[in-house]
Amino acid sequence: MMLIGNLTRDPELRYTPAGTAVVSFGLATNRGWTTESGERKEETEFHRIVAWNKLAELCSQLLAKGRKVFVEGRLQTRSWVGQDGNQRTTTEIVIDDMIILDSRRPETSMGAVATDQAGVTPQPATGGIVDQPMAASQAPVTSSSSATSQPGDAQPATEVPKVPNEDINPDDIPF
Repeated sequence: MMLIGNLTRDPELRYTPAGTAVVSFGLATNRGWTTESGERKEETEFHRIVAWNKLAELCSQLLAKGRKVFVEGRLQTRSWVGQDGNQRTTTEIVIDDMIILDSRRPETSMGAVATDQAGVTPQPATGGIVDQPMAASQAPVTSSSSATSQPGDAQPATEVPKVPNEDINPDDIPF
């Protein structure tokens, strides 16, 4: 399942007796269409999203009601007997990938809204290790050489464009 939607409630982080993190939150997805008569219709679906381990902790820290996210995972249906003795069933989406699509940040304690640096691309938050992109100033410099060049042939080196040196604060990185 791949969904794009808005959180309907803040994530609820819990831990199993074994210490494994699990988070759940609601996600609303919208679908719009035009009828043959030209009338515009819209339909909203609500989904229960579950994440485990490190991804659960990341979702708990980074997400809040109203945020727009992309999630990818699998459908899972569970059944149990409720306290009232009735059979209960739920279908949820167990995610293994999440990408924040908006740039909103939660309000700080002083009421000011923190902002992202310009040009920051949303990064996926996965249950595994997330590789950080290499800074442009760390990009390897390569020369252009072809397989047919012979020793002694003069080959001009390609120049890597200079990027202004930016100070990156580790606290600004969302993962």
